[in-house]
Amino acid sequence: MIAQIAAWRSRLSRLHPDHLRIARGAIWISTFVLLGKVAAALREMAIAYHYGISPVVDAYQLTFNLITFLPAAFVVGLQIMLVPTLVGLRTQPVREQARFLGELQMVALVFGSVCATALLVAWPWVLGLFERNLSGQTREMSRTMMMTMSPIGILMMTICVFAARLQARERHINTLLEALPAVVVLLFLIVWRQGNSPAPLMWGTTIGFLLQAAWLAALARATDGVQTRFFFSLRSPQWSRNYRTVGMFMLCQLVLSLAVPLDQYFVAGLGDGAIATLSYSGRLIALLEGVGAMAIGRATLPVFSDIQSNGEPARAREMALKWSFLMLGVGVLVTAIVWPLAPIVIKLIFQHGAFTDADTATVAHLVRWSLVKLPFYFAQLVLLQLFASEGRLKALAGMAIVCFIVKALANVVLIQWLGIVGIVLASAASAASAFAYHLSLMGWDRHVRTVTRSGKRKS
Repeated sequence: MIAQIAAWRSRLSRLHPDHLRIARGAIWISTFVLLGKVAAALREMAIAYHYGISPVVDAYQLTFNLITFLPAAFVVGLQIMLVPTLVGLRTQPVREQARFLGELQMVALVFGSVCATALLVAWPWVLGLFERNLSGQTREMSRTMMMTMSPIGILMMTICVFAARLQARERHINTLLEALPAVVVLLFLIVWRQGNSPAPLMWGTTIGFLLQAAWLAALARATDGVQTRFFFSLRSPQWSRNYRTVGMFMLCQLVLSLAVPLDQYFVAGLGDGAIATLSYSGRLIALLEGVGAMAIGRATLPVFSDIQSNGEPARAREMALKWSFLMLGVGVLVTAIVWPLAPIVIKLIFQHGAFTDADTATVAHLVRWSLVKLPFYFAQLVLLQLFASEGRLKALAGMAIVCFIVKALANVVLIQWLGIVGIVLASAASAASAFAYHLSLMGWDRHVRTVTRSGKRKS
């Protein structure tokens, strides 16, 4: 036993420091994600206790998803693009850093405002697409919630910039602060005493995002030491270097994010309660995805970007493949553990107040089938960070298009056979296609390099 421990210590001591950087970052992020998801779980317990599977939850989830899907698409793409850019920007004078960040904050504010205004104006038409089998009560509550929650899109864009500044410095406290909206909603639900009123949900969510943005702004300034102000221009040299990257990443994430309203459209057609059921199951899956995939994704991107900036792309690829297959195995293990425990976990978290035994059985069944996605999602996310650090724009755009086509076709086919289970299996098919796509491109790249080297030797 002592000899085995000594052997493991010896192997660990021979690991490259970059592996340890990834592991250390992943541990911190996993811890923060776990704390944040605990807060989210407590919020969901409170929502289940107060509302059960009811029109209030349907309206809240539908409104929140439609408000956030477009900003979230750009936030994910922008943050992935920004981290490599901000890692490289650290070598520039502080004045140049402040200029670019000030212009970036203004772009985020303007873009978020445009998205929020456009959605507010188009809300009657947008809601009409999703209200096919929803009750009049659900539709009316959604319209009321939209008026209060519309600023969330603006706040999400500004939060993205501050979070990227922290992540570029390998500071991951932003992951913990993502729990603030959930904490505020929970507090509102505890204090509010007006029965089935949707007010705690909409006001708590909006104020939570506002607090998150303010806190992140203070932390970002303290971490990188850059004091910024808004600039109403795009004169920083960083724009000419990155505008194509920004556009391509935005396109990728916009295509991928269409899966959210696509799911809402199909699920709304199943009638009242379906959106709430998918939401409750999604909360548990989001916990598992966050602790695993989000942690490894956010931990690897700044490290891969740093390795690329040092001119060592081969080492970055080797490291990415190792972590990708490691995460594939982790996903299989998590699926095997959680599958039999799903009913117990759902009952423990949600079955209080208005949430019944039948609701537990329905949600647990959906959770089990949602687990199929995890191994592929964990693995492909590592490779996505590698391609982002390499600036593989066309490859990422192709991946987004392939994933959306697979998702859309699988939704159409599987929902007819399996109902709401078809929605989550379609997501698993999309994640599997992303993993296969990344691996095939890496195999093709290796083949091209081999042919090129052999051709040079012959000449």
